[in-house]
Amino acid sequence: MSEVEDYTGRTGRNETREEQLDRNWAELLQELRVLQMGVQILAGFLLTLPFQERFEDLDDFQITLYLANVVIAAITTAFILLPVSVHRRLFRKRLKETLVASGDTIAKVTLAGIALLSAGTATLVFDVTAGRSAGFTAGGALLAFMVVLLVYVPIHLNRKAAAGKPDQL
Repeated sequence: MSEVEDYTGRTGRNETREEQLDRNWAELLQELRVLQMGVQILAGFLLTLPFQERFEDLDDFQITLYLANVVIAAITTAFILLPVSVHRRLFRKRLKETLVASGDTIAKVTLAGIALLSAGTATLVFDVTAGRSAGFTAGGALLAFMVVLLVYVPIHLNRKAAAGKPDQL
């Protein structure tokens, strides 16, 4: 086997393009498994709320926010499942590159869904326990923090790597 160039044009692992795509697909599936756990925990939390005594005390805004969070959780769960469906449809059609590229996009959409779900859930919890202002503050702060972690940090690390600097924050 000869060395294969990666997406940045640098040589790296001694693997064929097919081996690289297989590895990328396996890594992507592992990432989605981790994301799935987070969504399941948040969705499970949300689904138990209507059965709590205090749920009856929610105002219209809180009920709307709760329902929006449930919808976001369901949609995010669907996105986590989507690569499995895509894989089933593309299986044995020699479209691994399409599978990996679409899986990458799906994972990014899933991350956005988790960020929204986390911020929405924090907003609801803080709103119910500490008031509307605290809810908006907590939700907004968490959403901003998630954007930094999920968008800025990867872009920053990519730029540092492209400039030949060590991969650290």
